[in-house]
Parts: sequence; structure tokens; C-alpha cells
Amino acid sequence: MHIPAPYFLIDETKLIQNLEILRAVAGEADCKILLAQKAYSIYQTYPLLARYLAGTTASGVFEARLGREYFPGEVHAFSPAFRDKDVQALVGLCDHIVFNTPAQVRRYAPACRAAGVSVGLRVNPERSTQEGHAIYDPCAPGSRLGTTLANFEEDILPLLDGLHFHTLCEQNADALEQTAAAFCEKFGKYAARMRWLNLGGGHHITRDDYDRARLVRVVRGLREKYGARIYLEPGEAVVLDAGTLHAHVLETMHNGMDIAILDVSAACHMPDVLEMPYRPPLAGGGKPGEKAHTYRLGGPTCLAGDVIGDYSFDSPLREGDELVFGDMALYTMVKTNTFNGMPLPDIRYRHADGSVETLRSFGYEDFRSRL
Repeated sequence: MHIPAPYFLIDETKLIQNLEILRAVAGEADCKILLAQKAYSIYQTYPLLARYLAGTTASGVFEARLGREYFPGEVHAFSPAFRDKDVQALVGLCDHIVFNTPAQVRRYAPACRAAGVSVGLRVNPERSTQEGHAIYDPCAPGSRLGTTLANFEEDILPLLDGLHFHTLCEQNADALEQTAAAFCEKFGKYAARMRWLNLGGGHHITRDDYDRARLVRVVRGLREKYGARIYLEPGEAVVLDAGTLHAHVLETMHNGMDIAILDVSAACHMPDVLEMPYRPPLAGGGKPGEKAHTYRLGGPTCLAGDVIGDYSFDSPLREGDELVFGDMALYTMVKTNTFNGMPLPDIRYRHADGSVETLRSFGYEDFRSRL
């Protein structure tokens, strides 16, 4: 039996729906919204995104260069620590660079000033709003992300144009409101001296139940309170529900339960399944026992824990059956890897007119060149 290769599919219509929401929110809140490239960096779609968003954010030189080359608009960068050569490159690519500590601000602000780059400091409001995912909580005890109030050094204030905090992950506006209150309490006296404030990412703005009116109130409140330009830098919200991963059943077996081996791997193609952990939505798939036939879906690698999850189906799975996983545009293609020599799925794009274009195919050379 011929089984087609797996592929990611990005849906332009859904992408535009998300972008229209973000543009409307930016207008109502009087803020700028940037794409966090760490979640999604399919640069072939950047011309579309640039019609709605103000620019991109980067975690290093490569992302900054990608944003500068393919996405008209501002380029912002942050890292927990930079090397000299990183900053030398970034000052030629970025509009804003955010540093993690006062020491890094002192070291690199002169180079930024000379290049006309705006300088920021990431602060830690020490207000955790996460539940169950400590790995994604920048305010957890011992966090390396952001300067706490106890470690803030006022002598760097003349070097700063803005303050940045990023404390959220897939959260609603109530979490932002709590964080903003903690920020104002701890750092408000410094915020009043800033030209801009960056509220980071993790805002699930395009989710159906997201309280966008509350977000607008919080953002406008900060803008009016401090007179500063406000930035948001979501990643997931830009491409939420705009991508799918099309997999196929290679084999079924039984070992205390029914098992299906797929041609996609949690470890290689959707690593958040193992890292968070995360259970991706599956078209036609239910919870274990909800439907007549329950299967454990596993990948083809030698990793024993390469398991996507347990799902139930109306009918038994057969070799060659296609399974379509949802919400696969975010933190998937940017994280894929070729562990075990696994081929990477194609990346396809469905235009609003229904036509499908293959943006990228991968082969042996892509595996070999990474070694």
C-alpha cells in the first residue's frame, strides 16, 4: 500500500481571521502588536502578516535577521544573555534590544545608542499566574528571566528607553491584569520615565473565550498612566488553529491495549507533546473510552516514550488511514528535529481560494547538513 508522506498545512483563511482580530485589538488598545518568531517563523507568509502586525520579535541573531529581511516593520530582540558578537550583529538589525540584567545594559547600551537602537530591560514582577506548567513560568522561584526589584539598579535608568515583562503562557486577560498590577506596584516609579513598555507574549488574544475588552482596558490604562507606547508580542495568537499536521497509520498492534504506529513523531514533529505535556486535538478522535475503539498513538522512532496520546475512534484504525492533528502551526515547525533520522514533514499552504502550495519539502540532505 502506498502511504503518502506526512505534511503540515497552514490555512490562510484562518490566519487572516486571527490577524484581523489582532489588528482590531491593536487599534482599540492603541498599542503595537509584534509576531514572536519563536512560535512561528514561516517567512513565506510574512508579507501577509506584515499587513496586520507592526513587526517581529527575536531571541537571537538568526531570528532578527529573518524578521529584518522578510517582515517589513520593527524588529525587537531579547535574550537572557548576549555575547559581544551577537550585539555587534543585532545593532544592525534591530529597532529595540531588551537586556536581562543591569550588567548587560551597562555593557551594551553604548553600542545600541551609537546605532540608534532603543534599549530595554526585562523585569520580573514576581507574580506567578501559571498553573501546572512551571517550565513556562518566568516568575517561578529561581527564574533566570528578568530582573527582580531587589536586583534593579537605579543608576542604569539614564540608559533605558523601556521596560519589558513576559510572564504569561496561553493565558487570558485576567492573568495580564494581575501581572500588570504587580508590575505597577514594583516598577511603576521607573515606568513613568520610560518611552515604551513591552508586555511580552502568552496572550491568547484570538481564542474564542479570550476577554479582549479587558485586555484593551489594561493596555489603555498603562498607556494613560505612564504615557508610554505599549507593545504586545504574541506568538500563538497569530496562528492559533491555523495549522494542521496530516499523519498516517503505518501499523497497528496490541500489547494490553490497541496501539497505532504513525508516520509522525511526538519527539521529532510535535515536541511540546512531551515537553509540556500537551495533548493535540485530533479530528474525529475522542478521549480514551469515549468512542468504541481506543488506541495509543505512537511515533516511529526508537524512543520508548515517543507517544502522542491515547485517543478513541468510531471505527478500528487501518494501515494508511489519515489522522489530522489540529493547532499545529505554533511551536511545531520551529521545533522539529531529525532525531533517529526522521524525515521532516512537508510544509504546505492553503490559499484563501482553496489552492494548495508546497512551501518546503525536506530530504536526506536536510538531515545530513545538520550534523
